[in-house]
Amino acid sequence: MAHLLLVEDDTTFSKLLSNFLGKHGHEVKVCSTISGAKEAIRSNSGTSNEYAVLMLDYRLPDGNSLDLLKALREEGNRTPALIMTSFNDIRTAVTAMQSGAFDYITKPVNPEELLMVLKEALNRKETVSVKTTKKQEKQSLDFIEGSSAISKQLYEYVRLVAPTDMSVIIQGESGTGKEHVAKSIHRLSKRSDGPFVAIDCGSLSKDLAASELFGHKKGAFTGALQDKIGQFEAADGGTLFLDEIGNLGYDVQIKLLRALQERIVVPIGSTNPVKVDVRLIAATNEDLMVISQTGDFREDLYHRLNEFKIQVPALRERGEDLAVFIQHFVDKANEELGRNVREISEEVMGIFQKYDWPGNLRELNNVIKRLILLSKDEIADLKALPQEMITSMEAIPAASVKLPGGSDLKLLQETHEKEMIEKVLQDVRYNKSKAAKLLNIDRKTLYYKIEKYHIE
Repeated sequence: MAHLLLVEDDTTFSKLLSNFLGKHGHEVKVCSTISGAKEAIRSNSGTSNEYAVLMLDYRLPDGNSLDLLKALREEGNRTPALIMTSFNDIRTAVTAMQSGAFDYITKPVNPEELLMVLKEALNRKETVSVKTTKKQEKQSLDFIEGSSAISKQLYEYVRLVAPTDMSVIIQGESGTGKEHVAKSIHRLSKRSDGPFVAIDCGSLSKDLAASELFGHKKGAFTGALQDKIGQFEAADGGTLFLDEIGNLGYDVQIKLLRALQERIVVPIGSTNPVKVDVRLIAATNEDLMVISQTGDFREDLYHRLNEFKIQVPALRERGEDLAVFIQHFVDKANEELGRNVREISEEVMGIFQKYDWPGNLRELNNVIKRLILLSKDEIADLKALPQEMITSMEAIPAASVKLPGGSDLKLLQETHEKEMIEKVLQDVRYNKSKAAKLLNIDRKTLYYKIEKYHIE
């Protein structure tokens, strides 16, 4: 049995949901506002009835659940949170994942899907030290690699930098698989026998981030009841992966720079430096160079981290890889859910090819898992897709799109992209650095697209 907090202002829906979860052995507390949820979490914190999972409706009478989630993360509360939203708010769900949500559920909620996602949240491991078998690591590498030219280039860089001890910045949109790239670098490095420690900087409280990274001594601050080893020490001899590093506070950035330069850390409340041997890999969905120019990120830290940069392409840029990723996620979902779906219908594949996937690989994985869960036959068809997804595709102007399975939309997008790149290049007199900056892509991606579209 798990203690769950459901924050939902629709009384009929919340009653149905709490009764359903109660029949499956869970104890559910229902709140209808953000203020009520805060009070419930505060009163149960540190008790035997502490909530195992938070289930949050996105729109609430006194705000939205992202505000609640951000406030909880700043306080150091890392309870897994599930965001419930309509399919039309899929980009909101992606933002929620960036803000520290464990997963999202689209309404109307499917009971089997809810139990599956809830089980995953309850089984979430708290440890940040990741040790996988060779088979698991190979699988992670393969599913993200793909076979397109842009994928091959990505993993050429991975294999090139992995054997070195260079710090790496991995840049890409949320859900593109930045952590899998980091794990691949670690697996192929001389440190592969050491620990791989991953930290989500977006979920770190501003007050506790330094303690999490560098450790503290007993009594160093209120609540420091015993000595704590920081993640730098935990990663000694291996790799430390800092996801969304741009979220770190300025004071922590100063300490991080010193740790990288001097290879020592000083736990909070201590005067004794501790030697560490750590390779740092940082990930971001922002351009750190740009935010360093605004003063939100230390420029000296950026240059210390940027010994090598890898750009992970968005899923919409990897059209040739889509079928490879779909097959991998289908096989994975079949194994996890005990299903036997052998094929995805042409109609579904057509929709997948036209959809822009704002949540990238993470969203594709979630959609496939739900598709397999809801498919009763060996062929997954339109009946297993959310109606809202089908409707959103039907809203695309007919002049731009053929029937499902066609490629007119892709051709139109590529033509538009080529024209835009040519115009920008002409405007900056073919200064590729300026063109890349105006197009909001890095130079490697620009060179790839120039070659792809045969731009002279």
